[in-house]
Amino acid sequence: MSRKIQITVGNLSMEAELKESESANAFWEALPIRGAANVWGEEIYFQVPVDAPLEDSAREEMEVGEIAYWPPGSAFCIFFGRTPASVDEAPRAASPVNPLGKVAGDPKDFLNVRSGEEVLLERAP
Repeated sequence: MSRKIQITVGNLSMEAELKESESANAFWEALPIRGAANVWGEEIYFQVPVDAPLEDSAREEMEVGEIAYWPPGSAFCIFFGRTPASVDEAPRAASPVNPLGKVAGDPKDFLNVRSGEEVLLERAP
C-alpha cells in the first residue's frame, strides 16, 4: 500500500512517500500534524505527537530527500543537505533516526524554510 503525505511550509508544498515501518505507521495515524520548523544546517525538524522506539533500521547517515523520525526528541526530520554533524556532503542526523520515507520533489526547495515557520503534515489527497 502506497501512503503519501503532503508537507506544506508557506508557499512550498511537496509530497513524500512513507515506507512500511512501525514508526511510519505511528506517524501516519497521528496525521495531520502542525509544528514550528527548527533549522539545523540543511535539515528541518520539529516535535510531533508520535512515540516510537528506535528501530533496527535506524541510522545516522541519511540521503538527501529522506524524511525520518528522531525518537529522543519525538521529532519529524527532513534532510536536504549537510548538517552540523556531517562528515562529508551527505546529511547526518545528530543521533540515529528511523527512516520514514523520501520526498518526491526537489529537496533543495526546503533551503528557503526559516526557523519558526509553520509546517503542516497531512495525508496527500
